[in-house]
Amino acid sequence: MDLTLATREEDGRAIVAVGGEIDVYTAPKLRDCITELVGAGTYDIVIDLEAVEFLDSTGLGVLVGGLKKVRAHDGSLDLVCTQERLLKIFRITGLAKVFVIHDAIGLAPGA
Repeated sequence: MDLTLATREEDGRAIVAVGGEIDVYTAPKLRDCITELVGAGTYDIVIDLEAVEFLDSTGLGVLVGGLKKVRAHDGSLDLVCTQERLLKIFRITGLAKVFVIHDAIGLAPGA
């Protein structure tokens, strides 16, 4: 399974819809996407994980790294996720307290 990324802008925020598997092989593609957005001056990002089928520790690391990048510019990196198996990963790792996780794009501030 490959990783698909679709980026759009809504109300000054970048929405990145991610699909497929985020693992050791595909995570660099997501990291590069976040790095490019921050490099272009976009510091408010929403990562839509609704179509993600698998997320491993490498993917979690990319999300944490992205959060650090945007916070360095007083930005935000929010997640959209309703899948219980992914939410469980965020809870177990304690990252549910680190990330703002919404259950719909429309609930993310500015979206």
